Amino acid sequence: MKQNRFLRIIVFFVIATVLSNLFRFDVFSLKENLQTLPEWIYIILITLLEGSGILVGTVIAFCFFYKRKESDASLFGTSPGYSILMMTVPVILFTIIGVSNSINMNSHFYGFFTILCTLVYCIIEEYGWRGYLQGELQDLKPWKKYVLIGLIWYIWHLPFLTETNILNNLLFLGGLILGSWGIGQVVISTRSICACACFHLLVQILLYNSLIKNGIDPKQKQIIIGVCIILWILIIKKWERANKNRQHDFKK
Repeated sequence: MKQNRFLRIIVFFVIATVLSNLFRFDVFSLKENLQTLPEWIYIILITLLEGSGILVGTVIAFCFFYKRKESDASLFGTSPGYSILMMTVPVILFTIIGVSNSINMNSHFYGFFTILCTLVYCIIEEYGWRGYLQGELQDLKPWKKYVLIGLIWYIWHLPFLTETNILNNLLFLGGLILGSWGIGQVVISTRSICACACFHLLVQILLYNSLIKNGIDPKQKQIIIGVCIILWILIIKKWERANKNRQHDFKK
């Protein structure tokens, strides 16, 4: 049984890492050719291609290797309404604040468009890390589970290929382990991939997303992140109470 699980994780990891990084590192120089397309089409394609490894790896793991009948997590979890409400918060904020860009697109529409694309990307990732991998490792002790997920998540990024500083790599690894624990608690509470994607989105806003990071200033980022965290926590607390009420009613 453990050997089968190990094989499933290896297959998922290899597909996710190889396929995604072929596009993230632009091994085939596709970005140069795709840039001839309209900018909005280019953004959508790059988003899908860079997340394709995790998406394909997750689908294969679920369809051909994953032995449980279904994952504990789903797109909307225990509440489509709360999931959509959580995703609506950053969409509204980015649309109102706007994101400056080099393609002469209205900043408010660009903010709306880029945050939707980024949310889709985060959902794709979270289907792999929380939807599949956390479920696959659910019988491990929590600290072992989250360290292993964080380590696999770290290797998937291949940060050591572009960053040789050992301390920076250790800090990145530590951040991903901490993030694995934090987002892991979200999926336990809500069973929602969308809710997990919202918290994953914070890292994209703060550090990595090339569509966003140069288009808004640090103060705007702080406002967006602060408002999102406060509202999301309030939503999840209410969500948890609703879940408890449903369970109580069901027992009656």
